[in-house]
Amino acid sequence: MKKTLKHAAAAVAMLALPLVSACSQAEEGEQQTSETRDEGTLTLGSALGAQDDMDTLRSALTTSELSGLLDGPASYTLLAPNDPAFEKLGEAGSELLAEEQKPLLLALLRDHLLPGHLTPETIASAIDANGGPVTMTTLGEGEVTFAKQGDTLTVSLGDGDQATVVGTAIAANNGVVIPLDTVLRPAGGDQAQ
Repeated sequence: MKKTLKHAAAAVAMLALPLVSACSQAEEGEQQTSETRDEGTLTLGSALGAQDDMDTLRSALTTSELSGLLDGPASYTLLAPNDPAFEKLGEAGSELLAEEQKPLLLALLRDHLLPGHLTPETIASAIDANGGPVTMTTLGEGEVTFAKQGDTLTVSLGDGDQATVVGTAIAANNGVVIPLDTVLRPAGGDQAQ
């Protein structure tokens, strides 16, 4: 079954090269499936650097020494918690950026990276083609599940946190930045250790 989901997602991704907006008009305050802005001349690292509300994530990627990965030739999809997502963690979020928490931070961030170039539109199309949620394996070897609730695209990490895709995703020349409203943590991951 998992193999089928991965094949369905890959097939939809290949067929959906011309990006089609999955957004519809939404009432004020209602989240909707993100659309993607094409910034094909930028690397993933540069695209993330151009985002105003991603300072904490940029700092976390630098601390974890993963930032260089975003400027390399391989293609990744970064599930990018925005600054308010980190603020929701409170003191635990601040502690996560401490040097002694580097192994925990690295593991957490690897579960926010997917191999390949996946836009919210291609993910939504894969969900539609599959008739329901699709599961993908992260670089941290965790599993994230994408689902749709109306026009809203959500992602959850195993039995852990669930996030909503918010704002505009950015397609760079080596991947996609998909903004999230929540940091994805595994079940029981409510504190820095």
